[in-house]
Amino acid sequence: MKRIMLSAALSLAVLAGVAPPCARAAAYPEKPVRIVVAYQAGQGTDVATRYMAEKLSAKLGQPFIVENRGGAGGNIGTDIVARSEPDGYTLTMGTNATHALNEFLYPQLTFDAKKDFAPIALVATFPMALLVPADSKIKSIGDLLEAAKRGKGAADVGMPSTTAQLVLELMKEQSKAPLFGVPYKGSPTAINDVMGGQIPVLIDTVAVARAQTAGGKLRALAVTSEKPSDLLPGVPSVSQQGVPDFEVIAWNALFAPKGTPKAVVDTLNQAVNQILQEPETRARLLQLGYEPAGGSPKDLADFADQERAKWGPIIRKAGIRAG
Repeated sequence: MKRIMLSAALSLAVLAGVAPPCARAAAYPEKPVRIVVAYQAGQGTDVATRYMAEKLSAKLGQPFIVENRGGAGGNIGTDIVARSEPDGYTLTMGTNATHALNEFLYPQLTFDAKKDFAPIALVATFPMALLVPADSKIKSIGDLLEAAKRGKGAADVGMPSTTAQLVLELMKEQSKAPLFGVPYKGSPTAINDVMGGQIPVLIDTVAVARAQTAGGKLRALAVTSEKPSDLLPGVPSVSQQGVPDFEVIAWNALFAPKGTPKAVVDTLNQAVNQILQEPETRARLLQLGYEPAGGSPKDLADFADQERAKWGPIIRKAGIRAG
C-alpha cells in the first residue's frame, strides 16, 4: 500500500509540474554547457580544459564547449562567468591567478573570487621548477643561496610569470637570501637567456622543465611542491634542500557562478571526481604536466581560502602589481 501511495504521489508531482528532487538532479544537463577559459587557446589551462570537456561530454551526455575569453591576466573571462546566469550552463576553469592572486594584483578588480563563485572541484595542480644550464656550477638550492650572497648577478633568477615571481619572493622570505628577480614577458625569451648565459637561473612550469631537460640543455635544481613530483622524477623539492615548509603550486579548478543549484554543483563534482580516477585521464594529465586532484566543493573552497591567505601578505609586502 505504501508503495502504491508513493507512486501516486510522484505521479501527482509530475502532473503538477513539480519533479521530485532525484528527477530534477538527473535532468542536468539538458543542453550544451559552456566552460570559459580566461586565457588564449593553446595554453596549458586551455589544453587541459578541452580534455576535461571531452570527458564531461561523454559522461553527462551533453556537449561541454570551451570558450576562450583571454585578457587582463584572466580577469576578462572570469568576470564574464561571475555575471552569468547561475544555472549550471556557464562554468569557468579557474586558476590560482584568477581565484587567489589577482585580487591582490589588480586594485580595480570587477569580481570577488570568493563571493561571486560556487566552487565545484579542484581538477589538477602542478609545481614550478628551478632550472639552470646543464653545465652550471649551481648543483643545488644550497649552491643557489650561497651564490646569491656573493652578488654581482651570480644568482639572478628569470621570472616569466607571476607565479614564478611568487616562487622567488617566498624563497627570499624563507631563506633570507638576497635573490634578485629578472622579469620576462614569456618563457621563450627567458629560456634563451638562461641557455645563453645572460641569467644563471630560471623559474618556470614543470611542463617547460620537462621539455628543456629532455633536450639536455637545462637541468632541474628543484621542484616547488612540498614533496618531489612524479612530473619530474628524481628532482628533489626546495623544502628538501634547506628551505623548510616551502611550497608553491599552480592549479586549475572548476567554478560556477554563485547561486548555482547545489544539485548541479554536486552532479558536476561527482562527474569530475569520477573522470579524475580513470587511468586514461590520469595518464593524459600527467603527460600534459598536471597532477590530478579532486575532492569536494568544500575542499576547493577551503583550499582557495588558504591560497589567498598565504599569498596576499607576500604580494603586499613585495609590492607586486600586475603589468
